[in-house]
Amino acid sequence: MDPSPKNFPILSYVMEKFPSMKRATATSTAGDDKYDVEQPAPPLPASEASQKPYFELTEQMPHLTDPKLISEMRLAVSDVAQTRSMLQALGERPDHESVDTAKAKLAEIEMNLAMQLEEIALSPRGEESPKDVEERKALEREKQIYKSVLSLDEMHEAYEKLLTEAEERLQKIYDAAVAGGDVADIEEKEEVVEEELNEDVVTILKAAEGNEPVERVNLSGKRLKFLPEAFGRIKSLVVLDLSNNQLEAIPDSIAGLESLEELNVSSNLLEALPDSIGLLFKLKILDVSGNKLTALPDSICRCRSLVELNAGFNKLSYLPTNIGYELVNLRRLSVPLNKLRHFPSSIGEMKSLCFLDAHFNELQGLTPSIGRLTNLEILNLSSNFSDLKELPQTIGDLSSLKELDLSNNQIHELPDTFGRLDNLMKLNVEQNPLVEPPKEIVDEGVEAVRAYMVKRRLDRLLAEEQRSMFEENTEANSSILTRSASWLTRMVSNVTGNLSGYLGAAGNSNADPYLNQPR
Repeated sequence: MDPSPKNFPILSYVMEKFPSMKRATATSTAGDDKYDVEQPAPPLPASEASQKPYFELTEQMPHLTDPKLISEMRLAVSDVAQTRSMLQALGERPDHESVDTAKAKLAEIEMNLAMQLEEIALSPRGEESPKDVEERKALEREKQIYKSVLSLDEMHEAYEKLLTEAEERLQKIYDAAVAGGDVADIEEKEEVVEEELNEDVVTILKAAEGNEPVERVNLSGKRLKFLPEAFGRIKSLVVLDLSNNQLEAIPDSIAGLESLEELNVSSNLLEALPDSIGLLFKLKILDVSGNKLTALPDSICRCRSLVELNAGFNKLSYLPTNIGYELVNLRRLSVPLNKLRHFPSSIGEMKSLCFLDAHFNELQGLTPSIGRLTNLEILNLSSNFSDLKELPQTIGDLSSLKELDLSNNQIHELPDTFGRLDNLMKLNVEQNPLVEPPKEIVDEGVEAVRAYMVKRRLDRLLAEEQRSMFEENTEANSSILTRSASWLTRMVSNVTGNLSGYLGAAGNSNADPYLNQPR
């Protein structure tokens, strides 16, 4: 919930240090030297305002000595602190799949409610029956639950935006202080610079306009800051390499590249991809690695010809919910060095997937559906550190798996089904608190690990079978004892009845007078 030092270095540092700033105030006492971000103290008297305060921040940011600068920073931080407190009370952000499910359910509920209203309007009396009223109330309650999920997600999204804006503002404040500017009224003065078209770009566009067939374009490392819309008119383009530039956006006109099969926009400054990318129906290879992407557009799922997708070295926190249902031809998926916490359950539908690299993420586990990737040969889940603690039992269903990297995680034991990975040749489980199998088995290699896990599974199955047999025998013995006790009870009852009938009882008219006569 707190700002990440990696993404918001100034903001996180300022928020960490603000409470420990020593600040003399009009109401301060000898022991009161804390600077409260959310409840600021009264301002200093004019006579003391000129005194130079001491700040721990100056150890790393030597220009933070101006009280006006500190005041501006406090304003930038206060909203973040308040929003953070509220989000901490609300809890974690819903994952993307839950949000998409909530949207779909809401649409379904709205449709059902509309149908109910239409049925009421067409009914003879135009009134709701008690059953209809109950159904409508139930739908309304369900609707509120899904709306709450979406509201929570929107609040988290707004908080992320607030963090970014605060970080940018603090950067401007500090830059202004370094430059000796007036921090009381900081405004960003953007210089309007007319971008000139790169000569290579001009040459390519002219060739295309002259009806020359342009199939391959390599503009890698040309320091391009933008791509003209006219590029979308090169219908014959098959391969486009825009890697290692300074592009901040891809124009929507890219959808016009109807013959494009390979697109490389790696190592740029992209924060988002256009939705129109979903219209590249012939696209087979897409490389968007090394950018600033926080998400892939849902429309990317329509690029059903994709065979390779590389989205590593970005800031992705999720993958599109339906990515597995649509990209059924994908063979290689690379998403290392992102912030993924989960894979969508649809990933199990990527039946063609042979290579999956998700190292250096924040994966908290794997969806059980991953076991359906029966063509997967290489799986890298390394360096998810404290987040990845276990694997699903379905991991044993990856019948084609040859290489598995689980290093630098917090896995304590491999699942029992691990022994079924007959084609596994390389296994890396270093830097894990692994207990099962023990280290001495791991050191012997993959075969030893597989044999150990097979034996462990058989031992468990045998123990379970013995326990089941014991329970069945116990139940059978209990049943026999119950039947025996019932039989014995009936026998005793019959014997007692016979004796009573034979011996008679007091007042019984059928008693033998000879036996009962006094002696």
